Amino acid sequence: MIIKEAELVRTAVNDRQYPQDDLPEIALAGRSNVGKSSFINRLVNRKGLARTSSQPGKTRTLNFYEINQAFRIVDVPGYGYARVSKSDRQKWQAMNERFLSQRDQLVLLILLMDMRHAPTELDQAMYHFAEGLDLPFAICLTKLDKVKKSQRAKQLKLYKQVLDLPTTDALFPFSAETGEGQADIWDMIQSLVEA
Repeated sequence: MIIKEAELVRTAVNDRQYPQDDLPEIALAGRSNVGKSSFINRLVNRKGLARTSSQPGKTRTLNFYEINQAFRIVDVPGYGYARVSKSDRQKWQAMNERFLSQRDQLVLLILLMDMRHAPTELDQAMYHFAEGLDLPFAICLTKLDKVKKSQRAKQLKLYKQVLDLPTTDALFPFSAETGEGQADIWDMIQSLVEA
């Protein structure tokens, strides 16, 4: 996909603040340090569009990025970051769950997980939550460039086993550093946005 325009159009904490049109939306969910901002920046080829931070857990709002005036990517607050209060974590979780289960414009949920490690308990919980939604979802395994080529098949097999997947077809290895894997992700996004 050729990206002509990409901009942050809205930040929101409740449904009154969400964009009110019918543009299709792709939601991104993942642990606080999984690299969602880097994923967005690489995907749309804009270095500073989504702000990255050395301190995970900085995204505290739903961030709506409009792409080519055709669809939006929505970055939801990361889960599992320890340096925020329990009440803040619960607020974010409730906001995320409400958004993901009630937003009519959503056409896809992409769960980001760190390929270097096995899925955490929180990753598994998010996967099971996604299974219960009436929404297509896929799993993007980030930080592919940090996994030796000889270890990649092993990591895919580990994810298949831990998440009890029938195949590895719903796993999309991706590197924000090199761009490897982004063509497959764009193919998936395009097929749903244009449907």
